[in-house]
Order: sequence, then structure tokens, then C-alpha cells
Amino acid sequence: MDKLTLISGFLFFAADVFAIASLANPEWIITDAGQVRIGLTWQCQTIYGRSAVCTGPQLSPEWMTTLLFILMGIICLTVTWILLIASHWKPAVLKYARWIAFVGMVLFCLAALIFPIGFYMDEIGGQPYKLPSNVQVGSSYVLFVMSIFFTIISELFAGKVCLPMI
Repeated sequence: MDKLTLISGFLFFAADVFAIASLANPEWIITDAGQVRIGLTWQCQTIYGRSAVCTGPQLSPEWMTTLLFILMGIICLTVTWILLIASHWKPAVLKYARWIAFVGMVLFCLAALIFPIGFYMDEIGGQPYKLPSNVQVGSSYVLFVMSIFFTIISELFAGKVCLPMI
């Protein structure tokens, strides 16, 4: 296993962890100074300083599609870094890992494009691709964007497109 494959595998793993963490955290959209936090898997509300009450959200079709694409992307990235580990013993699987990673990258990018269409929900009160002034994206969305960034950089390393001085 060469150094670029090792770096690529580590970055794919990091992207995988970031994507999973973004789904586990209910801070995709934050409203009312943090009192309502909306995620793809959880929705939490804090009323008058009490402890937060979290429930499963009622997802719009756009956000359901986003969740599905992210889950499929996570599966692709997991398979990719497992194949990169296996490429140490069987180098022929490396080309399959690159294609599976490419599919995961496309799924993540599609999820990032579809997610803002769901801003029209009653809990948010915005319009597609436009949040109201009292609402902002949260840390989970930032984690998801980081997973996209790491996936793209990893794909460049795996395809030996980006050759650093090592």
C-alpha cells in the first residue's frame, strides 16, 4: 500500500466519521437563539430554560431525500475505506474503491443541493434556498460540508490526481 492510498483511506474514514456525526447531532438548522434545533434525525426544543425535549422530526420530501442520499453516501464511504484496506493484499480492488467513492461523493453533493429546498417548512418559515433572518445553519451542516470536502480531497488522492510532495 503506497502513501497516497494510506492518506486517501484515512481521509475517507474521516469524511465518514464527519457524515455520521452530522446525522447524530440535531443542529442542522437552529432557530430562536438556539431554542429550536432541527436535524435530519432529531428535532429538539428548549422551552423557558428547561432541559431540551427531542423527538423524531416530520421530514419534508426534500429532507427525506437528503437523508437517504447521505445514508447511501456513508455506506459508499465505508465500503471504500474497507476496500482500500483490502487493497494492501489485493491491489485490484483499488479501482472499485475509487468508483464507489465517486458515487459517494456524487450522493453527498446531491444531498447538499437538495437540503436547502426544504427551508419552506413551517418550523423554519423560509423559502427554498433562503433562510429567514432569525434562523441559521448549525454545526451539523458544517460537519456535513466538511465530509464533502474530505471526500473530494480523498478522491483526488485515490485517483492520484493530486500528488503532494511526500
